[in-house]
Amino acid sequence: MAKLLVYGTGLAVVIALVGILAYTFICCERCDNNWISLDVKGLERDFTHKLFGQHIARKVIVKAIKGSLSTPDPKKPLTMSLHGDSGTGKNFVSQLIAQNLYKNGMNSQYIHVFVSTHHFPHLQLINQYQNQLRAWIRGNVTVCPRSMFIFDEMDKMHPGLINAIKPFLDYTSDVDKVDYRKAIFIFLSNTGGDKINEITLSTLMRGKKRESIKLSQLEEELSRMVFNKNNSGFWQTHLIQTNLIDHFIPFLPLEFKHVVSCVRAELVSRGVNNNEDIVTKVASSLIYYPKEEKMLSVKGCKTVTSKVNLYV
Repeated sequence: MAKLLVYGTGLAVVIALVGILAYTFICCERCDNNWISLDVKGLERDFTHKLFGQHIARKVIVKAIKGSLSTPDPKKPLTMSLHGDSGTGKNFVSQLIAQNLYKNGMNSQYIHVFVSTHHFPHLQLINQYQNQLRAWIRGNVTVCPRSMFIFDEMDKMHPGLINAIKPFLDYTSDVDKVDYRKAIFIFLSNTGGDKINEITLSTLMRGKKRESIKLSQLEEELSRMVFNKNNSGFWQTHLIQTNLIDHFIPFLPLEFKHVVSCVRAELVSRGVNNNEDIVTKVASSLIYYPKEEKMLSVKGCKTVTSKVNLYV
């Protein structure tokens, strides 16, 4: 523990100490219920009013988070794999979970984000990456059991790397005297996006609503696809072979009405309300497919922010 050096006497010292303690209390995050506590209603509200077009993700993820955090003695860490094209809300969901679980949101020191192309760029260093990843997760879970680890671009991760953390995700009370069962692992991937899009488009073309699509139609196929996709993070991984991924969750492509909702939300965040002219212009400026029907957005809501910049 670092030594506290105090200069001065009497009241000045007392004031200095009070100031230091107050600053420590305000600024220094701790691993306790004051800093990490699930706001269930807030999470449900955000998923209902901020996440557009993802009825499967909204239902499954909220239940999974609530169930995991309400269990005093979970059997294993919560592990979720989110799949779909860019712009459908996978990263956004991670942010919403963080905002409603950690007082500091995504700025919490107990949230750790790994981007495959940034943190693990070189195939020849995979053994080094594995050791570093194990050490990082072990060290941070030791500090705070309720840590959250987000792995982005799983479809670009080198095969075999993620196997390094298999022992941490298993049904065991501890690994080398460290208990990982209260941690949360979220994997983000574009793998399976084409199949999800195909099923969604087929459903809409038959005149059915997207809400008629069930998780059961996609989850098993997503698991099989990511396991068999060459040169990706989940290829032939033990995590899937041993059923350590709790949920494979599809993110459906967005329709025009969902893009409209994204634009409205972006305008509200900038203090611009009730400007339907801008909403229509921005939503219409995005590209949709098929070419004739224009049912689904090619990039989801990914470019909404930059498009709004042109009008506000």
